[in-house]
Amino acid sequence: MLAQQQPAQQPVPDAPVPQPPNSLSDLRNQVAPGKATTPETADPDQPPPAAPQQGQQPQGSQPTPGTAAPEADDQPQQEAPEIGSKGSNPFILPPTGVNIVVVPVTVRDKKGALVPGLTYRDFRVYENKERQRITYFSTDAVPLSVAFVIDQSVSEGTMRKVNESLSAVTGAFTPYDDVAVYTYNNGPKKITDFTGAQGNRLPAALEAAKRPGRGAGVPINSGPMAGCVSVNGGCIDPNLGGRGSSIGADPIIPKEVHTLNDAILFAAKDLSQRPRGRRRIIYVISDGKESGSKATVKEVVRYLQGNNISVYATLVGDSATWGYGYLDRIKLPLLPSNNVLPKYTVATGGSLDAEFQTNGMERSFSKIADEVRTQYTIEYHSKERTLDSRFRTIEVTMPGRPGFDITAKQGYYPNATNTTANH
Repeated sequence: MLAQQQPAQQPVPDAPVPQPPNSLSDLRNQVAPGKATTPETADPDQPPPAAPQQGQQPQGSQPTPGTAAPEADDQPQQEAPEIGSKGSNPFILPPTGVNIVVVPVTVRDKKGALVPGLTYRDFRVYENKERQRITYFSTDAVPLSVAFVIDQSVSEGTMRKVNESLSAVTGAFTPYDDVAVYTYNNGPKKITDFTGAQGNRLPAALEAAKRPGRGAGVPINSGPMAGCVSVNGGCIDPNLGGRGSSIGADPIIPKEVHTLNDAILFAAKDLSQRPRGRRRIIYVISDGKESGSKATVKEVVRYLQGNNISVYATLVGDSATWGYGYLDRIKLPLLPSNNVLPKYTVATGGSLDAEFQTNGMERSFSKIADEVRTQYTIEYHSKERTLDSRFRTIEVTMPGRPGFDITAKQGYYPNATNTTANH
């Protein structure tokens, strides 16, 4: 009997080679806690759906009952705006149909000092009470186009101080700025069109703008010195002879004329033609009195807001005695009712200074020019793309920094020239 044949011995497989343990970072890349596996029917070439951003509900889901929905005004600013840098231009033409609104903003502390070092995160901008997403933010200096308007209807003493201060105007501006000079008394007058702020033409124009002012012989019909000596119901002036000095007779009092509204509108029409990329400023040196203009304050303000023009002013004469230096919005109601300059500065985002002496006026020129040059520039794309005649309100707030005085224009009127970019 043959010996039973032994089966061939099966080879013993090699033991698995030990692998180094995965690092913690590898495990994190391979394992996503709470993440469902991709269904087999899904297209492997398509990227997975993006996770919803903070404050947004996933598509197709509903808010959980009993939980508050995120505030609407917290939605727009979900990405950082373009930040300005030296040499950049915030006034680049946008795509057709997009209305870009530029809002210069000045921030002061409780003492009236300018506040530097803020970022776009400190600001919120609202148009018609709806929060807008800031698309551009800059602290860079912007070249200025300035219409310098001089009141020649002030008293002789005040006019003399104004004349002495005008030599300091050129030092307030840079070679990149241009300035036009206007005057008004009984109607506006252009002394020179826009010219380089550091050229020879501007000093010559300022010299030509000097006038003696309103004579002291003109009776005062406003202010604390208004009135006359009354005897038996009549007004007499002992300094006048003839009929005017007799008891019971009324002297002939010429009406004062201060065509401030017409002067601002006259300068604004020239200023609205300045090229894009320059900040449009009307700088008024006046006592703020208005009488005899054909244009109303409401009409002029509308034109200024429709062409992105801001009004800054230095109050002089008896109007300056109501307060010295920077006048904030708390002090403005204390000014005389016949002073219309606060209506212009508040509506257009400008500011008001009050100076009584020549050296104060000189400092005021430089101070206001520096303020305009160092404003924060905020830009947003308006959601209202329809061209209409309705006024659009603008409000700038700083919810995280209470107690600051924020100065910005109150709004604007869209017009045909600003359909693409409201500058």
